[in-house]
Amino acid sequence: MADATLTAERRTGIGKGAAGRIRRQGLVPAVVYGLGADNVSVTVSSRDLGHILSGASGANTLITLQLEGDEQLALARQIQRDPIKGTLVHVDFVRVRADQAIQADVPVRLLGDAEGVGRGGVLEQFLYTVSVEAKPADIPVDFEVDVSALEIGDAVHVSAIVVPAGVSLNHEPDELVAQVAAPRVVEEEAPAEGELAEGAEAPAAAAEGGEGESSPEGE
Repeated sequence: MADATLTAERRTGIGKGAAGRIRRQGLVPAVVYGLGADNVSVTVSSRDLGHILSGASGANTLITLQLEGDEQLALARQIQRDPIKGTLVHVDFVRVRADQAIQADVPVRLLGDAEGVGRGGVLEQFLYTVSVEAKPADIPVDFEVDVSALEIGDAVHVSAIVVPAGVSLNHEPDELVAQVAAPRVVEEEAPAEGELAEGAEAPAAAAEGGEGESSPEGE
């Protein structure tokens, strides 16, 4: 896993008004907690944190927080963004120890073009992330799963994920990761007895009283 260094400053202002002023200064309000120590409200650079989170390891990047001359290892969690602008609104930093395993979610990326897709099948992915347990420095950037050999009806399971030493998966081996499903065919319903199919013409109506019958005399 990649690591990064981020400078944090203690935050005193609390509330929406203070948070708004902080963001207008290009900073992100945050809180640091975990490992039995007190919670600390801080601010960090929005630009620097955004650069870290956009890297290969994303939220699993091991961050060295520099706070008032002290260094603390942490991971960014509970990352909140503005739903319209996408800018960072708030983040939690969870303290971690380099020698202590933690839980994290790691992306699953499918590689290759499945053979079955070329024959009309549909590739369906069911797991986009998997939960792992590992020391912070051992958390993988992602897991790559080759699906190029999958034919229609074939599937790949968690057991196919190659896990490096020091990492364990919190999933059952037979849990489905992806499969190539048969193409869906929509069958047209046959018209019910006595009903006409759409677009069919009705037979010409017989003359009143029935074909071949003569009108009563005098009419």
